[in-house]
Amino acid sequence: MVDVKPIGKNEYDDWYRLWQGYLKFYNASLSDDISKNNWSRFHDASEPVFALGAYREGTLVGFVHYLYHRTNWSLNDGCYLQDLYAAPAARGTGVGRALIEAVYDAAKKNKSATVYWLTQEDNKTARLLYNRIGGVSGFVHYEKLL
Repeated sequence: MVDVKPIGKNEYDDWYRLWQGYLKFYNASLSDDISKNNWSRFHDASEPVFALGAYREGTLVGFVHYLYHRTNWSLNDGCYLQDLYAAPAARGTGVGRALIEAVYDAAKKNKSATVYWLTQEDNKTARLLYNRIGGVSGFVHYEKLL
C-alpha cells in the first residue's frame, strides 16, 4: 500500500535524494539554491506550490509537485502537475498512479477546472500510465528559454 501525504518540512534530505534522481533521469542539473528555494515554497502557505510524497512503510519513495494558477478559460484555477517521480525500485507498483490521483483529489477540493502535465514524448513507461488515467490534449508544447 502507498500512503500519500504532504512531505514534511523535516524531510528535506529524503526529498533531495529523490529530486536528484529525477533531475538525473532528465539529464538535468539545477543549483542547490533552486532546490532550496523550491523546498521553501512547498512549505510557505502563501505560495500556490505543493509537494506530496508517496510512502511505503514510512519511507519516501516518490513525490509529485503541483501548482495552481489562474486561467483565462475558467473562473477557477488550473492545476499544473509539474514534477512526478518514483524511485526506480518503486516503479510499476502504483506509486505514480497514487500521486496523480492525490493531485486530482487536491485539485477537486480547490475547485480547479483541470489538472494537466507534460512528459517527454519518448517516456513510454510513464505514458502507458498517463494514457490510462489522463488524456492527450492534442496540443503541442513550445518553449523559448530566456
